[in-house]
Amino acid sequence: MLEMQLERFTLQGSYDQSRTKVLHMSMNPASVAKQRLREDQVRLQEECEQLRELVRALERGGPVPAGLEAAASLPSSTELTELRKQVESAELKNQRLKEVFQTKIQEFRKVCYALTGYQIDITTENQYRLTSMYAEHKADCLIFKATGPSGAKMQLLETAFSHSVRELIELHLLRQDSIPAFLSALTLDLFSRQTVA
Repeated sequence: MLEMQLERFTLQGSYDQSRTKVLHMSMNPASVAKQRLREDQVRLQEECEQLRELVRALERGGPVPAGLEAAASLPSSTELTELRKQVESAELKNQRLKEVFQTKIQEFRKVCYALTGYQIDITTENQYRLTSMYAEHKADCLIFKATGPSGAKMQLLETAFSHSVRELIELHLLRQDSIPAFLSALTLDLFSRQTVA
């Protein structure tokens, strides 16, 4: 029984002062940790109160008080104005670039049409419709699909118009494997039909 009481006292931190000497460290790690914990708690409470004030200011819809801008890591109103100006300038520049690109794209399409005799339209992803300037009907068109890595190969899809030019497809696409030769021969064929008529 006495042994159990001694063990219990020992576990609770009791000791025999006549036989045991306790030394206290001047830089006690436990004391330092407690002090840091207290300092962190005070700092976090102050930060929490500042954030509450910021939330109240924002809820009122008024300007953020100068003392709270740093706490909230928000840029000042002059910085916000400057950033807005930069964004507007970038958007205006982007809009102008879009307009220039659109103009250049239209110019390029017109030049391609004038030089090759074909209007090229993108119908769906990786599909292109070619309409000849010498086509007898507006619906007379060819549809090519880009295949292979990065669309390096083109494949002619069936259309009502492609059935009417079977001989040219047989000769230039199947035997010679040349899309430019096929399109050139088709242009000459359609041109000759118009000049004869």
